[in-house]
Amino acid sequence: MPHALIIGASRGIGLELVRQYRADGWQVSATARSADGLSALGALGAAALWLDVTDETSISAFGASTAADRYDVAIYVAGVIERGDATQAPSTAAFDALMHANVLGAMRLIPLVAPRVAATGGRFGFISSLLASIAEADSSVTWLYRVSKSALNMAVRAARKDYPGAIMVLLSPGWVRTDMGGASAPLGVTASVSGLRRIIAGLQPEDTGTFRNYEGRTMPW
Repeated sequence: MPHALIIGASRGIGLELVRQYRADGWQVSATARSADGLSALGALGAAALWLDVTDETSISAFGASTAADRYDVAIYVAGVIERGDATQAPSTAAFDALMHANVLGAMRLIPLVAPRVAATGGRFGFISSLLASIAEADSSVTWLYRVSKSALNMAVRAARKDYPGAIMVLLSPGWVRTDMGGASAPLGVTASVSGLRRIIAGLQPEDTGTFRNYEGRTMPW
């Protein structure tokens, strides 16, 4: 039975990834940092694992408790958003919160998870954003979020050469109706996740380090 790891799966895209992989008969391990999140994951039949990606001790404990696991697919979904623009400087607290959750957490988990994905010749996806594209930036809306996701793109793009057995990709899910995306977003979470899974399943080794959206479009850096 193939094994998927979903990091940051208590709601939205992460929870839907768990739901769809479980519906297709996969073994799924999924992380959350709240009791309610863990309960929701357990109700879907996933192995629910407590993990706070902003806490180094929590990451170390996760690595130790799952040391024997190997993953055909791993997806880093965890992240937060800040909606301010460039008309006002971000606070230190906001900067630290976004960079720790969206970038540093991924950079700390890559050395733990990527070898386990490489062991199966699997795929390691990271949820980025269309707002991470420098080439397509046409406003400063969600300024800090844009910066953090661009940094995530660089982290993954740079790391891919160290794990040649794993296909490591950045994934833009589109503007999705979730707590983060808001009620006015045009895309439903089911359609977004179905597209992401289709892209992940079709990846080839030469695709490592690429930036794709849920429809398969190669995104400009």
